[in-house]
Amino acid sequence: MALLRVEDVQTGYGEMQVLRGVSLTVAQDEIVSIVGPNGAGKSTVMKLVFGLLKPWEGRVTFDGRDISGMAPEKLVRLGLSYVPQVDNVFPTLTVEENLEMGGFTRTGSLQEHKERVYELFPRLAERRRQRAGKMSGGERQMVAMGRALMLDPKLLMLDEPSAGLAPLLVDMIFEKVVDINKAGVAVLMVEQNAKKSLQLADRGYVLATGQNQVDGKGSELLSDPEVARLYLGG
Repeated sequence: MALLRVEDVQTGYGEMQVLRGVSLTVAQDEIVSIVGPNGAGKSTVMKLVFGLLKPWEGRVTFDGRDISGMAPEKLVRLGLSYVPQVDNVFPTLTVEENLEMGGFTRTGSLQEHKERVYELFPRLAERRRQRAGKMSGGERQMVAMGRALMLDPKLLMLDEPSAGLAPLLVDMIFEKVVDINKAGVAVLMVEQNAKKSLQLADRGYVLATGQNQVDGKGSELLSDPEVARLYLGG
């Protein structure tokens, strides 16, 4: 059974249509990557799933429940977390305070959950008193991912997690995505670094002009010369 199911959705901004019948699924144990050229509608899919946009047509179900257009604050309580590409930390708060904000709906102590994040991201443990706005781009991305994990989500959605990072940090962030998945969290990821994201993804979806173009196992998409030529930069 799919944990997340997006069924033939159409939506956009104002009167501008962006998605034109997109469908995808994410199983409970999967990493799924959405790739495609700029303007394909990749980030719009993420905003739709997280309730920042409502579908004009089609529907979104999560864990067997119709969540189409449901408010984000309700979705996080159901087990869905989203890390946007920009503005994904509270810059004036420390690392520890950012994590505590991520666990805002929890009752009782957050210490155990914070320690899990610090175990996953040791660099954050070293800098727990530092303000997030003073950190490097890679460190801020760790803070954003850590905060999203504070509620023990069933599905973690990442929008361009490697954007603007140095190559070594890109590799580290992708390694952490795999670690998060191995810990039992499904991952849906949008990435401009299509080749690297498909290398670690169980399955991938290629979007163009707001529509599904190709989908399949990540390794199969990578080895398809037509997919590479048209959508992956050669």
